[in-house]
Amino acid sequence: MNRIRCFEYWFIAIFIIGFVANDAKAANYVTVATIGNRLTEVDQSQGMQKGVEQVIGFWQAKLEQVLPDKPDLIVLPELCDRPAGLTKEKLDEYYGVRKKQVLDFFASVAKENHCYIIFGTKWEAEDGVWRNSSILLDRKGKVAGVYHKNFPTIWEIESGIVPGKEATVFECDFGTVACAICYDLNFTELCESYAAQKPDILAFSSMYHGGLMQEYWAYQCRSFFVGATGFRDVPSEIRNPLGEVVGSNTNYFDFTVATINLDCKLVHLDYNMDKLTKLKEKYGSKVIITDPGRLGSVLVSSEHENISAEEMIKEFGIELLDDYFERSRVFREQRFINN
Repeated sequence: MNRIRCFEYWFIAIFIIGFVANDAKAANYVTVATIGNRLTEVDQSQGMQKGVEQVIGFWQAKLEQVLPDKPDLIVLPELCDRPAGLTKEKLDEYYGVRKKQVLDFFASVAKENHCYIIFGTKWEAEDGVWRNSSILLDRKGKVAGVYHKNFPTIWEIESGIVPGKEATVFECDFGTVACAICYDLNFTELCESYAAQKPDILAFSSMYHGGLMQEYWAYQCRSFFVGATGFRDVPSEIRNPLGEVVGSNTNYFDFTVATINLDCKLVHLDYNMDKLTKLKEKYGSKVIITDPGRLGSVLVSSEHENISAEEMIKEFGIELLDDYFERSRVFREQRFINN
């Protein structure tokens, strides 16, 4: 009897492990939100503590707009807890009073709503210097990562902001996230560092949009791109790895929420057209092939419950975009050698 029961337990355990393993291959849907706004001014007549409370109250109201969608990740703008209209002396006073109060507020929201939050802030790092940073909070409200702006503007550095040196990709339970801040977007060496790591999501907290550089970074890094800008007249957008906008705030609403599928791969059309046709014929609505036009590359996304985009691509011998580019480089070099 005990042997039979033991066998039953083993059978159930194997079944559960197999189920989990299969489920892990399913389409990886992640709900992301961005809010593009910031508090313009605080009432200084009642002291800086009241100002800090105004900042917290402002963001509490803004976050309540996206929380009903139960986002996995919320991205907020650069220096989102810095009020406008303060002199340098008043800002120093504000930061002295603020300390960790805004961080603790965002941490409580992350914990209560079981979501990640990335917010931009001026932060005194462990080494005692001030930096322009993006702080990643996990679902428990703990600091999961801190990115320091690698390329502050000249006037920022003159004002005492110390540049960061690292381009770290942070692990989340849904995938990987990298951060960039405002002026960073102009520097391709930072983009190349991230492109080598291929984060699932690039979180861009900023005071400016970046124009075509948003598309460039998304495509070069093969990543979804979530931008949050601190001005209402500048759109905060969510882009896919092709650089296409899949969500944006509007003149009416300062936020947007989108569900994205991280189970996707970029492939070039060269040598793959017939294979992509056969892929679609077999999997139908369980695979989405997104063609932006004029690029020569498409995004293959798996909507299948158990089969990943990578497995689909391997099944039909489809060559990934980066593999094709590398093969082209090698072929070119061989031509020089042979001649």
